[in-house]
Amino acid sequence: MKIPHLAGIVLISTATLGLFSSCASDAKKVKAQTKVTASGDTVAVETEEAEENNMQPVDTAKYNALMLKLANGDTTGKWPVKSKVYPLAGAILPFKRIVVYYGNLHSKKMGALGEYAPKEMWRKLNAEIKHWEKVDPSTPVQAGLHYIAAVASGTPGRDGKYINRMANSQIDSVLAIAKMRPNTIVFLDLQVALSNIKAELPHIEKYLQLPYVHLGIDPEFSMKDGSLPGRKIGTYDAADINYVSQYLADLTKKHNLPPKVFVIHRFTRKMVTNSQNIKLRPEVQIVMHMDGWGEPELKKGTYRHFIYSEPVQFTGFKLFYKNDLKKAPNRLMTPEELMKLKPVPIYIQYQ
Repeated sequence: MKIPHLAGIVLISTATLGLFSSCASDAKKVKAQTKVTASGDTVAVETEEAEENNMQPVDTAKYNALMLKLANGDTTGKWPVKSKVYPLAGAILPFKRIVVYYGNLHSKKMGALGEYAPKEMWRKLNAEIKHWEKVDPSTPVQAGLHYIAAVASGTPGRDGKYINRMANSQIDSVLAIAKMRPNTIVFLDLQVALSNIKAELPHIEKYLQLPYVHLGIDPEFSMKDGSLPGRKIGTYDAADINYVSQYLADLTKKHNLPPKVFVIHRFTRKMVTNSQNIKLRPEVQIVMHMDGWGEPELKKGTYRHFIYSEPVQFTGFKLFYKNDLKKAPNRLMTPEELMKLKPVPIYIQYQ
């Protein structure tokens, strides 16, 4: 079967254009008190700190029903994904739809997060959230910020890896912006360039230990063959993705965290190889995210060929405020249109 506009499907995200240009946890510690009756009197005895976890176990029947709803009538057997892996308590997906702004504070060209001052950014993102709530009132919206914490660079840097790691002070600023809207979650995104994912994860581990911080990785900038980032499209294999999900699973178990949402950008087949070997874990929720830009029909084709056709777990869809307008009909796809996709994306990113 021919893919329409095949050459156009191999798309570089807006992050490339910017490369070379200038909540408290549900789990908490409380003092436990034991009431003891002695000679008719009640005595309060204070014990050592005990852990109280307010997260409720996942309702598997509701989970199954929501996954079937997301499949949107698909009859091929691909969706919903056949898996007996249920998430641990506190899982966001599929109970809520995540809607985020993406970008970097150092560049106005890499996305709405960074292009606008925080108050203006929140005004715009809140408008998008309200639109989604109106279109799909049965699915609550989880607001989020998706921050590029390691940016593939046009210069080699001190270590020769062509990667610009954001300072902790920058990440702290994003966390502060997130707190302007209660219960906002944050994604830290890694473009590893000539480094590798194993080497880069420890740089942000202290943030991933926070219950409201999640992870994104970008195969576009994983340059395993030594090519410079931005010259060609990179790749991750299922083995890389499984390493990351195990890393996240270990963190959630060690620190008693709710499941981590793990977003993987994709807009070509080679960006993710051997996807059928990706492992699902109760501690991690994997989103295969359609990251290509262009006119609506092109974006739908990219989603169909590279996201729908290789089921993993959940799906996402990116909308570009600028690049999606470059060709006729010069408009963004609407939530109403995205709700017609098979499966319906449960993670929405605006750049």
